Amino acid sequence: MSKIAIVGTGFVGATTAYTIMQEGLASSIALIDVKKEKAEGEALDLIHGMQFVNSMYISAGDSYELVKDAKVIIICAGINQKPGQPREELVKTNVAIFKSIIPEIIKYNKDAILLVVTNPLDILTYVTYKLSGFSATKVFGTGTVLDTSRLRFLLGSYFNISPKDITAYILGEHGDSQFVWWSHANIAGIPIDKMSSYSKNILENIHQDVKNAVYEVIRRKGATYFAISVAVTEIVKAILLNQSRVFTISSYLDRYGEYEDVCLSLPTVINENGISQKLPLFLDKTEEKLLAKSIEKIKEGIKNI
Repeated sequence: MSKIAIVGTGFVGATTAYTIMQEGLASSIALIDVKKEKAEGEALDLIHGMQFVNSMYISAGDSYELVKDAKVIIICAGINQKPGQPREELVKTNVAIFKSIIPEIIKYNKDAILLVVTNPLDILTYVTYKLSGFSATKVFGTGTVLDTSRLRFLLGSYFNISPKDITAYILGEHGDSQFVWWSHANIAGIPIDKMSSYSKNILENIHQDVKNAVYEVIRRKGATYFAISVAVTEIVKAILLNQSRVFTISSYLDRYGEYEDVCLSLPTVINENGISQKLPLFLDKTEEKLLAKSIEKIKEGIKNI
C-alpha cells in the first residue's frame, strides 16, 4: 500500500481523494492546499467516513512537506474553467501557480510520479516536466482519458452496446483540436464503420458532443469533477497495482515526424514505474493532418508562455 498526495483540494482534488479512499488504494492520503483550513476540512470529512472503508491515514495542510514519501502526486491546483471559457484562457494564471508549486514539490520528493489534472492540461504537463527535471516516464497528465470515456459512452448509447466493449480513442490535445482515431475504432474487433447502424454524420455529431461536454457540464453545474476523479483513480490504480493498462494520457514527446518538444495524448501503457511504453500509431492521411494541427496548436500555446 502506498501514499498518495493531492495538491489542490477544490472540487476535483477533494472528489479524487474521496474516490481513492472508496477504492481503498492507498495506506495514506495527504491533502495540500494554499487554503490550509480547506484542506483540513476535506480531510475531516473523509476521516468521518473511515468506519465504512479500508483504514488509511489522512493528513492535510498547506506545507509541501506532506508530499514526502508519496508514490503518486496528483496536481489539481489552479483556477477553474468558467462557463464558455476556452481552456487556453486559463494558461497564464495556472502556469504562474505551477511555477510556484512544482519547485516546492520536488524539494521534498524527487521519486514520485507526477500526475497533472489542471487545465490547460497539455501545456501544464509540459511545464511540470520542464520544471521538475524528472524523467519523462514519471510526468504525465490525464490527457484525453476523460474525453475517450465520454466518446465510448456516447458510442455505446448509439449502438446500444456497453462502453466497456468499445475500443475508440480521442488523441491529440485535451481541447478543441482533439480528434477521434476512427480508422482503428472497433466493437469486439469489428471496425466501427462495418456496424449495420453506422453513420458517418452521426459519429461526427457524437464527437462534437464529446468536445462540448465539458462546457455543457460547466454551464449546468459550474464545474466538472465526478467523472475526472474516477478517471484519475483508474490511472492511479494502474500505477499502484502495476496493471500495465493503456490510457491516452498526455506526456512528453521528444519527436514525432517533423515535430518535437511537446506534450499531447497518445495511447500509452502505464504501470508501477509510470510510462512503460508508447504504442505505435497507424493513422490514415486525414488523421495525420488532424494530429499535426493538434500538435501545432499545443506548441503555439507553449510558445506563448
